[in-house]
Amino acid sequence: MAIGVLALQGSFNEHIAALKRVGVKGEQIRKPEQLQNVSALIIPGGESTTMAKLAEYHNLFPALREFVKMGKPVWGTCAGLIFLADKAIGQKTGGQELIGGLNCTVHRNFFGSQIQSFEAEISVPEIVAKEGGPPSFRGVFIRAPGILEVGPEVQVLAEVPVPSDKAAKSDPAVENVEENAASEQKVIVAVKQGNLLATAFHPELTADTRWHSYFLKMLTEINQEASSSTSLSSEDLSFSEPPKYDLPIFQQ
Repeated sequence: MAIGVLALQGSFNEHIAALKRVGVKGEQIRKPEQLQNVSALIIPGGESTTMAKLAEYHNLFPALREFVKMGKPVWGTCAGLIFLADKAIGQKTGGQELIGGLNCTVHRNFFGSQIQSFEAEISVPEIVAKEGGPPSFRGVFIRAPGILEVGPEVQVLAEVPVPSDKAAKSDPAVENVEENAASEQKVIVAVKQGNLLATAFHPELTADTRWHSYFLKMLTEINQEASSSTSLSSEDLSFSEPPKYDLPIFQQ
């Protein structure tokens, strides 16, 4: 089982090292055709505008969108979260192209600039339930985005308090949304929707591999569901449409 890691820019080497620690091979992905050789994909943290320009240059966006639509597991960290969001605000002039698929609104630099990067202990009950370990995770936030809104099908996995001196409010279009987030004193920083996982922080920059293990379990569960669905469809077909020829059926 090979896991692809988008290797255009950012912390792709750190993700590959983390995958190695959990016994899985990570494949660097730079061209559309390379996606055919992997079962799942990680989009790492980095500079989202630069990554988007490089992805556009290599004509990766159509293949990445198709990968998501096929139901294959995709995990975006920091800049990768922005890529997966259906809507991103607080972008540079001209904006950037997105992959989409994750029903949420992301603010690109919600926590402020590079010098406002920080670490925080995050409550992660879903991760603890699946992976065990301590009740919190040490999140590394580097010029991090924040998730302002999510759709009903999106599962919230982690939130952090909104620091008044770090919440970016430079975009008038999101003033009301951010005021709501501030009034609740928390902002969403990790979500899951079907085959998509997204974190505003960088698990690959820590020694804690529970998020990587959790992502691998998503792949196993999705493969099992696909196998069950295929088996059920075959059974239904055998009852409703009997074969025209009485030939033996061999299953490998």
